[in-house]
Amino acid sequence: MKVAIVGAGAIGGYLGTRLALAGEEVTFIARNKNLAAINANGFRLRLEDGSEQHATSVRAVQDMAEAGPQDAVLLTVKAHQVKDLLPGLRALFGPDTMVVTMINGLPWWYFHKLAGPYEGRQLQSVDPGGVIAAHIEPERVIGSVVYPAAELVEPGVVRVIEGNRFTLGEPDGTRSPRVEALSQAMIRAGFKSPVAKDIRGEIWIKLWGNLSFNPISALTHATLEDICRFPAARALATSMMTEARTVAEKLGVVFKISLDQRIAGAQAVGAHKTSMLQDVESGRALELEALLGSVVELARITGTPTPSIDAIHAATSLLAKTFGDAHSRVVLQPVG
Repeated sequence: MKVAIVGAGAIGGYLGTRLALAGEEVTFIARNKNLAAINANGFRLRLEDGSEQHATSVRAVQDMAEAGPQDAVLLTVKAHQVKDLLPGLRALFGPDTMVVTMINGLPWWYFHKLAGPYEGRQLQSVDPGGVIAAHIEPERVIGSVVYPAAELVEPGVVRVIEGNRFTLGEPDGTRSPRVEALSQAMIRAGFKSPVAKDIRGEIWIKLWGNLSFNPISALTHATLEDICRFPAARALATSMMTEARTVAEKLGVVFKISLDQRIAGAQAVGAHKTSMLQDVESGRALELEALLGSVVELARITGTPTPSIDAIHAATSLLAKTFGDAHSRVVLQPVG
């Protein structure tokens, strides 16, 4: 299988290295030092047990036209970065190319083949004006939920922190030959890669924590453990998650775990900084609309009051604007 990894960061590097070692033809879309490092030395994984895997057969290109049409395109960038890849991304498309959205938050294609009264609508918060949908035919899309944690420690080198599960699913819930083939390729590469009948439900389970813990941590600089153990913060997260569940259930989502189980899972991670807090500390753009703005939009579409979500969305949006306008970052520093 010819596979293009668009976004040669932590998750993209993890996926591409393992797939290449399993015999797939992998091309990374990369830039700058990462591009040079991959072409010179391949891609290296440092695993949880201290061992290392090295894929030397991979290649990297900056111009997607150099890669040519692929069987599968794995989008491992952040949601707000997708529009910047257009229209060059189309150089990777052949007649049957799959586009696998390995991106946090609600995807731009959420309403594609969603049975019910909302089918065919657009999520303006993540795809203003439908620009992404205009460049990526919805029929190409395979949904995915990314569970592992990893970090790019230097160009061409990824450290795997934990996890190897990537759930896949067709938007209409079918077990198509193409999603089965992709799942089998992922399994051969050593991943757990089940095909979900309800990929949106899987997306919501992960989003349930991200929409609450990420912005709360960004605003307070608290870790997951801190938020769960501090009663007022835990109550705020619970309120946000309760509102979000009401929104999702109006869209037909059935939650397979309880709210308390989801919070307990976050607490078990321990003193971990969320990705949004890491972005605040690094001065990077926040995944705010995919993780929270999209839920606000769905709340308005479904006529659901979400006062806690609205307030945190407003506060985090102002935080993002403040440090963005100042071209700065926000980091806690010891006094004295």
